[in-house]
Formats: sequence, C-alpha cells, structure tokens
Amino acid sequence: MSLFDLRTWTLRRRIAALCVATGILLGALAALATVTAAQHNRQLNDVLNRASPMRAAGETLNTAFVDQETGIRGYAISGDVANLKPYENGVAEEQRLIILLEDLLEPGDTEIRAALDEVKQRATVWHAEVADPVLTAIRTSGSEAGLAMIAAGSTSAFDALRAAINQMQGDIQVLRTESADAARASSQTMVAIQISAAVIVIVAGAGLLLLLDRLVSRPVVDLADQVRKVADGDYDRRIESRGSPELASLADDVDGMRRKIASELSEVREARSQVEWVNDQLKVQAEELTRSNRDLEQFAYVASHDLQEPLRKVASFCQLLQRRYSGQLDERADQYIAFAVDGAQRMQRLINDLLAFSRIGRITSGFTDIDLNQMLAEVHSQLETRAGAEAEITWSELPTVEGEEPLLTTLFVNLVGNSLKFRRPDVPPVVRITAHREGDEWQINVRDNGIGIEADFADKVFVIFQRLHARDAYEGTGIGLAIVKKIVEYHGGRIWLDLDVEEGTSITFTLPVFPGGPGLDVEMPGQETRKEVTT
Repeated sequence: MSLFDLRTWTLRRRIAALCVATGILLGALAALATVTAAQHNRQLNDVLNRASPMRAAGETLNTAFVDQETGIRGYAISGDVANLKPYENGVAEEQRLIILLEDLLEPGDTEIRAALDEVKQRATVWHAEVADPVLTAIRTSGSEAGLAMIAAGSTSAFDALRAAINQMQGDIQVLRTESADAARASSQTMVAIQISAAVIVIVAGAGLLLLLDRLVSRPVVDLADQVRKVADGDYDRRIESRGSPELASLADDVDGMRRKIASELSEVREARSQVEWVNDQLKVQAEELTRSNRDLEQFAYVASHDLQEPLRKVASFCQLLQRRYSGQLDERADQYIAFAVDGAQRMQRLINDLLAFSRIGRITSGFTDIDLNQMLAEVHSQLETRAGAEAEITWSELPTVEGEEPLLTTLFVNLVGNSLKFRRPDVPPVVRITAHREGDEWQINVRDNGIGIEADFADKVFVIFQRLHARDAYEGTGIGLAIVKKIVEYHGGRIWLDLDVEEGTSITFTLPVFPGGPGLDVEMPGQETRKEVTT
C-alpha cells in the first residue's frame, strides 16, 4: 500500500490531511500578517508620532525665528526693553523646538538630522552676525545705533536660516510621504492577507463538503438503498460501496451479514418446508387418530351395549342353575357353575366400566360451578358404608371449580374408594384431601395411609385395566384410575403420582381456575367453610 495512493486513504486521513494543509497555509498567512501589522504600526507611528510633530515643530521654529527678528527690530525702533519680549520668547521656543526635533529623530533620519544641523548652524551665524551685535549696540549706544546697524546690515544670514528651515521641512515631508505610502501599502497587504485567509477557509470548507459528499453522503445513500432492496426480499443482491475505505469495509461486513442471513434463510425455508410436510403428516395422522379414537369409542360403546343383553342372559341362567341345582350335582359341577357365575358377573362389571369410560367426554351435561366441599360431603355419604366407623376422611377449604358434577363425583369416588380399598391390615384408613393454587390452576391432593404404590408402577397405575395385585386379592377391574385420568384431562388438567411420600399413596391432579373464581381465602356467599370433616 503506497503512502501517496489517495484511493487507499481512509476518510479520517483525508480530512486530517486537508485540515493540516489548511492549518499550514493559515499559519503562514498569520505569520505574514503579524510581520505586516508590525510594519504597519511602525509606519503609522512615523506618520503620526514623528513626521507630523516634526513638521509642526519646523513651522513653529520658523515662526520663533521670525518673532526673534521682529522683536529685535521693535526694540531697535522704540528702545523699550518691553518690545524685546518676542525675541526672548523666540529664543526660548527655538531651544525647546530644537530639543524636540532631536528627540523625534531616529538613527536612520540622516538627511533630516543634517538639515537640522544646518538650521542650528545658520541660527548661530545669524545670532553672531546680526542679533547679538544689534542688541549690544542698542544697549551701549542707543536705539539709533541699532537701527543704523540694521539698515546697514544684510538680510542674507536670516534668509539662509529660513532656507535651511524650509529644506528641513522638505526632508520631513519626504519622510511623512514615504511613511504614509508604506502604511498604505501594508494596509493593502493586510487586506490581501485577510482575503487570502477567507479564500483558503472557503476552499477548505468546499473541499471538505465535496469530500464528505463524495466519500460519505452519496455512498451512504447508495448503501442504504442496497440494504433496503435486500430487506425487501432481494437476498441475492451483492452489497458494495465505492466510498471511503471505512464505508467499503462496512459494506463488506453488511454483505457478509446478508450472505449469512441468506444462508440461514435458505435453511429456514428448507426447515419450514420440512416442518410443513411433517405438519401435514401429523395433521393426517391426527385426523386418522381422531377418527380411530372416535371409532374405538363408538365400538366400545356399541360393543359394551350390545354385549349387555346376552351377558345378562348368561349370568341370569348361570345364577338360576346355581340356585336350582346346587347340591344336586356332584361337587365338580357346582364348582363349574360357580366359575361361570363369577365370570359372567366379572364380565358384566368390565363391560359396565368400559361403557362408563367410553362415555367420558362423549355424553356431556355441560360445565357448571361446583363447590368441591359440598361434593366431598356427597362422596363421603356414598362411601360411608364401605368406609366403616373407623375410617377418617378429611378435607378443608376446597375451591369452587368449573366442570361436570357427575364426572368430578366419579373422580373423587374412585380416588377415595381406592384409598379405602387398599388399606393396611389392622390400621384404620386415613384419607386427606387438600388444595392450593399454583398460578392459573388448582392443585388438589388426595393422600392416604394405605399400602402405597411402588415407584416402578408409577407409569402403569393410570393404564386401563391395569392391575398391580392378584384378582382375588382386591376386587375391581383395574379401570378406576384410568377413568380418573380421563376425567382430569377432559377438564383440562393433569394428574400424577407423588413418589416422595414415606407412607401410603399420594395422588395430585390439577383443575383450571375459571376467570373471576375466588381464592381459597375467600368465603363464598351461602357456603359454609369446612375446616375438617371426620367420619
């Protein structure tokens, strides 16, 4: 990269170079202006403070000599000493003005100094040859003698003196004219310097604006237009910039981002296509599964309904055979008839349970507000015979929920019924129902002190017709918890088995909190808050 290749210069370097060049030119002009201003001040000083006062002093000096000559003549004519006063004043003024002129002179004023020396010499000659002899004659011989000397004398000495003064005034005027001309020239130089500085500033500003427009404004607008086109969907458009190296680097970065976005967008499109295909497949499978479930529920309902009549006949005739021929046949025949009666009854229970399972969600009575405290009282009444006098069933401050009352009643009958069924021998059963709110759902827990469920069977207890014990150990078809799970899910909840309990079984399920429903700490009108109900 060459240092003098301007195309490789960054915008910062170009602006810095422009500022440095402008600063150098303005600095040079400032130095020149300083020198010119000093000269101008000196020249104005020569005009105002030297030449003009010297010229005025020369005129006054000429007047002083005229006063001296007039005073001598007046004194000679009148002989009165009072008339000599102009002479004396003129002499004093002469001395003062000569001192003033000598003070105003500078080493370079050789011609004026020579003219002043000539004036002093001529003044000395005039005093020696004219003024002093006349004054001496008047004082010694009277005014007539003075007048005689004046009349007999020549005016050449006084004329030479005045000519010397005029020569000095001419030299002073030359100095004044030269200083004025030089001051005028320096003023013009100052104006030219100011104009040059203004031109440099204007040119530098115009150059800066042109530089910014060429390397920043137009490239930025062009870059924004390219980015806008890419944002409108032209992801294959290459983004580039012909501006400053910084903008070119930015354009490369933006183009890199475009390529990455285009690549990711392509992947997203492919993934979306795959997802859409999968969704279509899932939709087809979901429709097939829905149809299959519907057909299966319909089949279960029809099958269980159609099996009721022949099964009732089989069970009725088997029971009739058992009552009428019991003891009349051999022991093996009685045993076979008992097996047939038991099988028919068990088959009837299975069909009834399957029919109840298939009706959940298919035959509905509509959701209503249900006070679980009142529902548990009814459940307790239904299970009172099974519970016995020693059983303890308690609940406290249960909420009001939305649901189908028959289904929720079946839910609690199955859960509490299982707790009573799977009790520990010689231990009175204890069942506790509690509830608390978690966000937008109620968590309701049913816990007992029974034999419990091992963790290995946690995933099997909610499977239909799943039994964890031998058929002759506990009655039932093994569909109770499957019905409970289906009722909970029908109401939009979840159910699970708590595995971290030390004793008994703990089952928790959730029910949604309906909008505007009260919390546990709100006592609803007409409802008695039940703290504990014990059998």
